[in-house]
This record gives sequence, C-alpha cells and structure tokens, in this order.
Amino acid sequence: MRADDPIGVFDSGLGGLTVARAIRAALPEERLVYLGDTARVPYGTRSAHTVLRYARSCARHLQRHGVKLLVVACNTVSAVALPMLSVELDVPVLGVIGPGARAGVAATRRHRIGVIATAGTVASGAYPRAVAAVSSRTEVFQRAAPLLVPLVEEGWVEGEVPRLVVDRYLEPLIAEGVDALVLGCTHYPLLADVIRERLAASAPEPVAVVDSAEATARELTELLAQRALARTGEGTLRLMVTDLPARFAEQAARFLGEPVEGLDVESIDL
Repeated sequence: MRADDPIGVFDSGLGGLTVARAIRAALPEERLVYLGDTARVPYGTRSAHTVLRYARSCARHLQRHGVKLLVVACNTVSAVALPMLSVELDVPVLGVIGPGARAGVAATRRHRIGVIATAGTVASGAYPRAVAAVSSRTEVFQRAAPLLVPLVEEGWVEGEVPRLVVDRYLEPLIAEGVDALVLGCTHYPLLADVIRERLAASAPEPVAVVDSAEATARELTELLAQRALARTGEGTLRLMVTDLPARFAEQAARFLGEPVEGLDVESIDL
C-alpha cells in the first residue's frame, strides 16, 4: 500500500455517495474510486448469504484497482459482511456502523440513543451491538424508516410530505427520551435539515443528530494518519456502476453536493 493509491468506496447504489461526499470534504487530496452495485440494489432485502456474495465481488473488483483501503458505505454490508471482508482482504476495511455508533455514544448525555435505518439494518441488531461494545450503559431505540429512501431518490427532501413522514418515524423515539439520533442509512443525510427541524419542533430537549457518513470520514482521517497513508496532491473521484449509468449520473450531483459534469460514470460487470 502506498499513500498515492486510491481509496475504494462501495455501496449497493446511490446512498454511499454521501459517504464519498463526507470523505472528499475531510480529505480533499485523496483519490476515490466509487462502485455502486446498481444492478443488484437493494441489498437490504437479500439474505445474509447473498449480501456476503455481493460484498465479496464488489470488494475484489476494487482491489483490482489497487486501493489502499476499503470503505464499506452500506449499512447492510457493514452489518453482515464486515468481519468477512476484514479477514479476506489485505487492506484495512472501514464500515459505517461502528463510526456512527461511536459518534452516537459521544453525543448522548442521558445514554439514550435513537437510530433510524432501513428495516434490514434494524433487524440485524448491528447498531445496538456496536453501541454496547463502546458503552454498556447506553440504551439504543431503533426505528425502521423505509419511506425515507424513495423520498430522497425522488428528490423530495423538503416540504410537507417529508416533514409528515419524518414526524411519524421520530415520534416513538422522542417518546423514549433519546437525546442523540443516528442517521443509520446513507440516504438520510439528505433529509438532515428536515430531521433537525422536526426534532426541534417536537422534542422537549435538544437532540443531537449524528451523521454516520461524517463520523466515518473522521475515523478514516485518523486511520490514514496512523498508517502514514494520507495523500498530498489533487484529489479525484472515479464513479463505476453495474447498471443504469445515465440515471446514476443524473442523481449523483444531489448526493455528492457538487456538479458532476465532466465526470464519466463507467458501467462495469462483476
């Protein structure tokens, strides 16, 4: 591994671009290679065996690009396949659940953390396990929020509809008295403003909103420094998908928070 080698990032589709966005903000000199497995999205409805197989194929493809480190920008893969990837790959592997859980523990004052995520991530129990590994005193209250992903992908991130949906998902967590909320899906940062607004309107006390993408970028920064792998120079972003590159390109700017003109989206086979 060399400092000049790229960082590999993969997800089942678009959502992981919020992780790439956070990494580019924290580490603008790094070269990123992003793979969205759009031919097989979503992963959250698949069996654990299938997720392991998909994760292995994505990781091996990125390894062929000479990555120095792999970021699993998918909560489902982080919940199911991270131990396998950490053993099988000869580069460091970082998921999004551990950083999000650690940031949640750091943010809570009353040791009561809420998590909104996909049904698959909630069912996996990955966030409660990750929080328990950091703090045995902290309780985790989870809520599946499946409607938030299609809202984000349709660009409905402001207005009455997302406010009503967010209110419905936050209501039971507010009732539990959480004072930190982890966004446990990589799509959800695009709704962070609405989520903060509704928490401020409904919660009796302030609730810290924890973006697991930003937490992952912070831990990645520390990891690169520890291993003397931080790069200097101009950063780059390479985008690859397994299906529908034109549609991916149309939506990518919203997730990345920057224009993508001049960025080619490559179509690959796994």
